[in-house]
Formats: sequence, C-alpha cells, structure tokens
Amino acid sequence: MAPLLLQLAVLGAALVAVALVLISIVAFITATKMPPLHQHEEEKFFLNAKGQKETLPSIRDSPTKQLSVVVPSYNEEHRLPVMMDEALGYLEKRQKHDPTFTYEVIVVDDGSKDQTSKVAFKYCQRYGSDKVRVITLVKNRGKGGAIRMGIFCSRGEKILMADADGATKFPDIEKLEKGLSDLQPWPDQMAIACGSRAHLEKESIAQRSYFRTLLMYGFHFLVWFLCVKGIRDTQCGFKLFTREAASRTFSSLHIERWAFDVELLYIAQFFKIPIAEIAVNWTEIEGSKLVPFWSWLQMGKDLLFIRLRYLTGAWRLEHTQKMN
Repeated sequence: MAPLLLQLAVLGAALVAVALVLISIVAFITATKMPPLHQHEEEKFFLNAKGQKETLPSIRDSPTKQLSVVVPSYNEEHRLPVMMDEALGYLEKRQKHDPTFTYEVIVVDDGSKDQTSKVAFKYCQRYGSDKVRVITLVKNRGKGGAIRMGIFCSRGEKILMADADGATKFPDIEKLEKGLSDLQPWPDQMAIACGSRAHLEKESIAQRSYFRTLLMYGFHFLVWFLCVKGIRDTQCGFKLFTREAASRTFSSLHIERWAFDVELLYIAQFFKIPIAEIAVNWTEIEGSKLVPFWSWLQMGKDLLFIRLRYLTGAWRLEHTQKMN
C-alpha cells in the first residue's frame, strides 16, 4: 500500500510540475508588450467650457496644480453626479479656506455607451475647464487603462485616483495626504498612500455568502502569495500618488483591467516606492460592474500570469525605466 501511495504522490507532483511548465509557456507566449500609449486624434484634446478644443497637457510637464483627481468612468451617468457633487463640494470648500490650494478633476469616460461624457461636461461648464476636464476615450480600455490615460495628462503635484461610484468618502483624502506625508523623506520624490477597507472585513463577511467569502479569501491569498506582500487591501479605488510615483508605476503597467491595482503595487514594491495603507470610510454602492464569480476567476488568472510573466522575463522592469 505504501509504495502505491508513494507512486501516486510522485505522479501527482510530476503532473503539477508539467502543468506549471505548460502554464508558464502559455503565459510567456501570450504576453503582450506594454499597452501602447497611442491616442486617437480625439483623445488628444478636451473641450473647454465653451465647447472649444484644447490640447491636453502631459505628465512630463512641470506640475501647475497641487492636486489632480482622476475618475475612471464607464456607463456612470447615474452614479457619477453623486460622486462629483461630493468631491467638488469638498474641493471648493477647501480652496475657499485656503486660496493657495489648487486642483483639477479629470473624468475619463472609458468608451461609455450612455451619457457619461455629457453628464461630466456639465460640471466643466459649471466650474470651468481649468478645474474639471472630460476625456472621452474612443473605445473601452478597462479601468486601469482609463486611469492611465487620465494620469498621463494630469497637472497635479499629487494625483488621486477615485472611483466614480463615490463609495469612499472624499474628505478621507486628508487621511491619505497625512499617510503620504508620514512616509517622508520620499526616495526620488516617490510615495503612494492606498485607501484600505481591510478594517471593514469582519462586517463585510457577515453580510456575504460563504461562497463569496471563500472567493475573497482565495483572492487575498493569491495576491499575497504571488504578487504583493504587506498590503491587505490592494483593490480599493482610492489611491494617492506623488507625481513621480504615478509616472513611474503607470508607465510600467501592462494590465489594464480589474487586476491592474495588483500589478501597480507589484511594480511599486519592485522600485522600492514606500507605500502607506490607510483605513478609509467606505460604503458599497449598487451598480458595480464586477460579476462576482467570473470577475474573480479572471483576476485570479491575471494574478498567476502577472507573476509568471515577470518570472519568465516576458515582462521586465528596469530601475532606469522612464515614461515613454
């Protein structure tokens, strides 16, 4: 009996090894180069409050604002106004108390099929195009791709990515700013503060099914095992970057869809960019684009492929790499 069990164990280990080799080969062969920064002609401009075209700036330019807020939006005509009202209300109040404070909000319409761009443009008309800009992408790139496009035309010394659903209370940006400040001195002026919902985990488990809880723990384990150590919540869409950190990480990013946050933090840890994880107030908002099982399955595959593609050299990170 013992020899049979030993043979089965050896056979099982061999099959696992063969499967891993095959998956690695597939990951290497199917690896795409960094998504091109190609912009369609319409994506090189934004409309000012009068409806006239103006050329978008570049992250390579010197910053002219203290804060840029990048809001990726896909079919968000209904949820976006709530988020924009809260964000702009906070930003305007802050500017009133401190006239030296300057900001911009960049809404990136990721190829929406609804009226997202028109809804966002009303805020441009109300507040002016120096404060609110709308970039309409010709086709859907994915959340990571949309944020990337917004960051690359931002003017802020610090850049915040914030979800269009307004799930995180916008005034919590002050918590991220403090977290970022506490990381000083910043190596090469790079640092990141990540909003985190990890402190809400027990409450969320009580409201979830056992299956969704199992998926959540499985995803967290894969993130820790394959890619990112020391960050409990990689997926919160409320992250603050110094301009230099945003440029370095997003210019190295390959994943443009849901798992982009994980690769982004993997890149940050590779470059030894200090990261703070900060607890934020968060409320689940109806209308999520995530389909629980299939989205988590896709993200699990992406996590495995992220790790394998960097291990096999299909994707490479260079310490001297700069934005294209």
